[in-house]
Amino acid sequence: MNRKLLALPALLGVMTPVITGCGGSGGGSGDSGKPIVVGTTDSIELTKDNPAPLDPAASYDSATWNIFYNTFQMLLTYQRGTTTPTPDAATECHYTDASGLAYQCKMREGAKFSNGHALTSEDVKFSVDRMQKINFTAGPASLISGVKSVTAPDEKTVVFHLSAQDATFPAKLATPAAAIVDSEVYSATKPYEGFKLVGSGPYTLDSFVQGKGGTFTRNPNYDGILKLHNSKVSLKLFGDSKAMENALKLGTVDVMSRTLAPSQISRLLASTDQTVKLTEAPGGEARYLFLNTGAPGLRNKAVRQAIARVIDRQAITRDVYRRTASPLYSVVPQGITAHVNSYFNVYGDPSVAKARKTLRQAGITEKVPLTINFRRDNGGTSNRAEAEAIKRQLDASGLFDVTVKSEQWNAFLKAASEGKYQIFAISWLPDFPDPDNYLAPFFDKDNFLNLPYQSRQIQDVLLPETRRQAQRSTASDSFGAAQQIIAQDVPMLPLWQGKQYMASRSDITGVEWALNSSTTTQFWELGRGVAG
Repeated sequence: MNRKLLALPALLGVMTPVITGCGGSGGGSGDSGKPIVVGTTDSIELTKDNPAPLDPAASYDSATWNIFYNTFQMLLTYQRGTTTPTPDAATECHYTDASGLAYQCKMREGAKFSNGHALTSEDVKFSVDRMQKINFTAGPASLISGVKSVTAPDEKTVVFHLSAQDATFPAKLATPAAAIVDSEVYSATKPYEGFKLVGSGPYTLDSFVQGKGGTFTRNPNYDGILKLHNSKVSLKLFGDSKAMENALKLGTVDVMSRTLAPSQISRLLASTDQTVKLTEAPGGEARYLFLNTGAPGLRNKAVRQAIARVIDRQAITRDVYRRTASPLYSVVPQGITAHVNSYFNVYGDPSVAKARKTLRQAGITEKVPLTINFRRDNGGTSNRAEAEAIKRQLDASGLFDVTVKSEQWNAFLKAASEGKYQIFAISWLPDFPDPDNYLAPFFDKDNFLNLPYQSRQIQDVLLPETRRQAQRSTASDSFGAAQQIIAQDVPMLPLWQGKQYMASRSDITGVEWALNSSTTTQFWELGRGVAG
């Protein structure tokens, strides 16, 4: 086994006031003409609840965003090894004055969508307005909820008028929540149904079949800063991570991305096969167990605090994840600026005795019935094993009586956002590398899961304070205070944070750059045989 250990740069960078970029560079090296075949166990499904899985306004998960980053263009993007957004569809972006309430971008000359339609500032305005109008359930509209209005004074200028200062706004413009769609193709009020899309990103989607995958070809109209190292990528979907691993070893798959099971990672690390290499990188993935503060049995904070005193993260990461993940004691993972071990500071090591005392002081003497809902496993995920491990820990305390239930992913997220679950777990992959993106999606106003827990101190004071700080490290005190409030109130329990792993054939280059902090596979970085 060839093993690469990738040390990514710091996950948090400084948001510069003026962002400029150079001209496009569509060419690349390492392209033999043979498609790069990328395997994944991600599931992308067209359902009644989401008939438009490939519309940026309707989907907010790692599987679809992996496609969006490769096919849609945003005003800003990230270059290799950087955490500061750089213009892509734009040539320059900046706050227009000291108030920080207006952010302006200049567009590239002659920009086009993959279908040949002109891409102008009006399309940018249309896309953001559309995202807010559709406001799809559990969609990404909350990321740009701070946009009060968008104006396009001319074809090459777009101005975002913000309701409050937000130093993270450039990073939000670099996410698919701000993907630019063709106003001549997409409806302003309805999702674009089916497995189809029209963007201006580095690739076009030629075809997509549910359960099988899709084919992506270099977009000849792409005019941005990303350098493509191949001309075609085939995305192959697997329902079983073992089948995906076998395909990699046989050479019918070139790259194996999400999700590798813990046992596979251990096996690949120990392998002596020189035709396969494993790339490991620090990851921003965090696993959270949400406690519905509006649900019967969990309205009493003492119950939530007792759960926090029982959960043994060390045992979960050791027994379920075979140490491929690390225990997490805060909403903000280690390695991200402003991280504090707030839950450990409040609750310390697991203690049934302290949990019992917490319940007794609240007048609770009977076992508390709880139900944990988890997403049905797909590929290499360990959701069931994790839920059952948590059940065993809570049941063994003698304080709780736990039931576990599984649910299909699309139905799971919708039901969670509608408050139908008492307890549920999700894995969170950051949209951008900032502590704000671990807090705001769950605890700000208009959070995408519609969680019943509300902290006025976090929403009205602490988060606004952090967004006024362009130098993000100066916001650490406010972020720390927010983490402490959440640990005390326990609307969720952080469980673990994970590394990123990608396995590939030994002739595939650029794998170390194909992984980003959001675990997106950046197709353009992959080449065959020639490093560049």
